[in-house]
Amino acid sequence: MQAARLHEYTDDMANALSIDDVDRPTAEASDDVIVEIEGAGWCQTDNHVIEGMWQEYVPQELPLTLGHENAGTVVEVGAEVNTVDVGDSVICHPVMTCGTCRPCRQGEDMYCENVRFPGLTHDGGFAEFLHTNERAVIPLPGDVDTTDIAPHADAGITAYHATKKAVRELNPGDTAVVIGVGGLGHIGLQCLDAMSAADIVALDLKESARDLAADLGARHTVDPSTEDVASVIADLTDDVGARQVLDFVGADQTTALAPDIVAAGGDHHVIGYGGHIHEPAQSLVDGEFSYKGTLVGRYTELQELVALVDRGEVELRTSRYPLGEINTVAEQLEHGEIEGRAVITP
Repeated sequence: MQAARLHEYTDDMANALSIDDVDRPTAEASDDVIVEIEGAGWCQTDNHVIEGMWQEYVPQELPLTLGHENAGTVVEVGAEVNTVDVGDSVICHPVMTCGTCRPCRQGEDMYCENVRFPGLTHDGGFAEFLHTNERAVIPLPGDVDTTDIAPHADAGITAYHATKKAVRELNPGDTAVVIGVGGLGHIGLQCLDAMSAADIVALDLKESARDLAADLGARHTVDPSTEDVASVIADLTDDVGARQVLDFVGADQTTALAPDIVAAGGDHHVIGYGGHIHEPAQSLVDGEFSYKGTLVGRYTELQELVALVDRGEVELRTSRYPLGEINTVAEQLEHGEIEGRAVITP
């Protein structure tokens, strides 16, 4: 089969991955599931993997097939698999978990002590077929397009996971700020609108993104390049601040907004990443706010997100690309030229 593989870390996105002929995976373990990939979302994390940003955090052996947002049709199962069968349409939770360690038994999939992460630690879905396991696959309703839904496997569940945490702290009339209405942010904004009665304020440099935010439920939009964000939030909240901030950018400039825009006792959720947090400890003490990281989400949360998608509450803006154009996608995303989510169709 053909697969898009990373042979060496590089900053050159135009030549990042090569299309190689590799062996098709087969079901060897009793819980194995082999999926024919019909959609694999391209994520900013893929760019970061190419750059080598993840090698300090997870074990990586090159060459590696990237792709961790995967959906398709089951073509082979292990002897003890009973959740899905050959011919079923599925979306794949990003990680393969053991089910027996303490975090797994507590339902914390992403903390699994024996986790395998296709596209980061093991071969992923930028290929014709993917090897995963029964604990990772979620059957899809018959009318769901497996190509279009693929990015929900990471982008969607990550946005949903952060939003679900934020919604627990939001009362009707509270203000929630969404920073960045791109591939993740436009999903998070819809989840926030569907799951809370908060007043949503969306920040983005692009006029098209701000227009999209308004269409998706934001009551106010802000251009950080021409408006003073702290002043705008103060005016909108009677100087109280935003109870919850969902930062889908995670740059130095966006994390630095927290002391000036987060309400006392509120949270600044860091979802996008690549920047740093450089705030005096006193600013956290004085405002008693928190920075909270977001690492994908639980298997059950992907099930919940699929339910929202099936109800029409959350829609993805996607564009499709064949496997041979994968480096074009990487380069375009690096330059911020992709609206919504790009999906590779091997």
